[in-house]
Amino acid sequence: MTHIDRRAARVLLTDADGRVLLLHGTDPARPGKRWWMTPGGGVDDGETPAQAAARELFEETGLRVEPVALGEPVHHEVAEFSYDARQYRQTQDFFAYGVTAWDVDGAGLDAEERRTIIGHRWWSAAEVEASAEEIYPPGLAELLRRCVPSRGF
Repeated sequence: MTHIDRRAARVLLTDADGRVLLLHGTDPARPGKRWWMTPGGGVDDGETPAQAAARELFEETGLRVEPVALGEPVHHEVAEFSYDARQYRQTQDFFAYGVTAWDVDGAGLDAEERRTIIGHRWWSAAEVEASAEEIYPPGLAELLRRCVPSRGF
């Protein structure tokens, strides 16, 4: 099977209540397929992962953050998945960033994101663990506890 190799950057955005923001996604090629994911996306040519993470965070949530404020990645993984009838191998870095609170504004979503991001929700680590829904990355609750311990997880 041929994969499209892709580089991505994602953000573990947490609030003062110790919850993480997840976006609700869908696959245009598989009606009814739903999952939850952290904000983020592809790294464009010439961008650093931190620049891509900051850009994607703004596009998907309206929160503007300077790339340097994201610090160093707290997690790195390679994910393989199917999306829109194509197979991907995505190498991705995760950054952690905390806010007191944030009202998500999706005005910056591009056409593809508008087609596939159908909602958002703030989740506690316990809710992530207890959920039967598909949530990415796998092991998110433990990742939050390991990488964002000061946020009350």
